[in-house]
Amino acid sequence: MKLSDLKPTPGSRKDRKRVGRGPGGTDKTSGRGHKGQKSRSGAGKGHFFEGGRSSLLSRLPKRGFSHEGIEYALVNLRDLERFEAGSTVQFEDFIISGLVRNGNRPIKLLAAGEVTGAYTLHVDAASQSAIAKIEAAGGKVILPEEE
Repeated sequence: MKLSDLKPTPGSRKDRKRVGRGPGGTDKTSGRGHKGQKSRSGAGKGHFFEGGRSSLLSRLPKRGFSHEGIEYALVNLRDLERFEAGSTVQFEDFIISGLVRNGNRPIKLLAAGEVTGAYTLHVDAASQSAIAKIEAAGGKVILPEEE
């Protein structure tokens, strides 16, 4: 048996209805009837149309607020073992090493884990405890406002 020999069971597949293609019930008006809004091309009232009254969404009370915060790419201290001790780690190094996948997000350093080497890290944000651990190991965290 070859792939080219495979065919569906007779009667299991049905041809699609071709409307507007000559006599046979769905020819001239293609099953839309005569005139009216719903017979026109591209016309219709939409899913949420409620007969002309205000839609449900606009009648409901609006409450609260939407907070669009910054979404950081997170890096933990335990992940820094990939780099040589005493090295300077830039934004590109995080991407090359695979610690950060999305290069569009700023990097934030978190304090999970322990750090053994003295690193100089260029990150966009860092937690206070992460900065304290890096400095205790003899390293330095450089944030954008310090550059």
